[in-house]
Amino acid sequence: MHMNGGSGDTSYANNSLLQQKVMCLTKSIREEAIGCLFRTTLPERLAVADLGCSSGPNALFLASEFIKAVEKLCRRQKHQSPEYQIFLNDLPSNDFNTIFMSLHSFKNQLSHEMLTTHLPPCFITAVPGSFYGRLFPSKSLHFVHSSYSLQWLSQVPEGIENNKGNIYMGTRSPSNVMKAYYHQFQKDFSLFLKCRAEEVVEGGRMVLTLLGRRSQDPSSKECCYIWELLAEVLNQMVLEGIIREEEVNSFNIPNYTPSPTELKWLVRKEGSFSMNGVQVSEVSWGAACGCEQSDDNYKESAYRMAKCMRAVAQTLLVNHFGDSIIEHVFMRYQQVLAHRMSLEKPHFINLTLSLTRNTN
Repeated sequence: MHMNGGSGDTSYANNSLLQQKVMCLTKSIREEAIGCLFRTTLPERLAVADLGCSSGPNALFLASEFIKAVEKLCRRQKHQSPEYQIFLNDLPSNDFNTIFMSLHSFKNQLSHEMLTTHLPPCFITAVPGSFYGRLFPSKSLHFVHSSYSLQWLSQVPEGIENNKGNIYMGTRSPSNVMKAYYHQFQKDFSLFLKCRAEEVVEGGRMVLTLLGRRSQDPSSKECCYIWELLAEVLNQMVLEGIIREEEVNSFNIPNYTPSPTELKWLVRKEGSFSMNGVQVSEVSWGAACGCEQSDDNYKESAYRMAKCMRAVAQTLLVNHFGDSIIEHVFMRYQQVLAHRMSLEKPHFINLTLSLTRNTN
């Protein structure tokens, strides 16, 4: 599982405006967390980890934002600038090369925005590996960030062979499928918290954003609709004999979009972090792709949304169905999206958690 690499037309780098918009929406929460961290501790070296950084322009967004925020606080309080150690984490298959080829322009842009030619020391390191395990030495991180990554599970839940005709939790999915997905999310998210608890210093902060839902129903349209429409495309291709029914029946998306209640309960149960708050925000599908959805531009919105979803889901589809059907799938998917977006204005729901590492 990885986003489409490179810088081509279907790359994540060129189709991640949704993720960028969400990071902008949650900027105030990060700035508040950074301010609290600054008031409680200011070591000579600040270690920051961005987990699930992917590639493209968003990969260094957090690094730039963090440095600017701390430097502003340093000037205000007349403190000496710390050294910055930025860790960029994603799976080993991630396109780290594209990130590192952009470092020169990143530093130039940062200098321009900070109105200085003398940036504080900043060391950027790639850390390949799953964040559902240990990645860093004990008590080595001051700030952890993750955006649009933790909804991805470590694996497809077990025991959902009867989820036929669906590729995710759907309104027609059996009840055991819902339970299996939630159980896998509980296991993964609790392990994530446990691992970060060992790596984050006491009083350190985490800001985590993931796709979620307001509803207590895990098959709610607000979180499952985008995948149900892809399932509609695949099932139509089964009826036309393009792909086999058993291929669709054995394909499930390793993703879970939780509710605020579920997240709060899991944080309390694990016990290593205090919850400072949960923000719920939303982005319309049209705005997510750079088009404020209206009656006359839904086709353009659907075109961009199909490309966004392709950048995210293509590797999963190729690994299961092969690459010969990909163009066909996303051409049809665009048509389905256009039809639905002409009738309604669906939204993505985002949940942002602000957490503080407890003292032992």
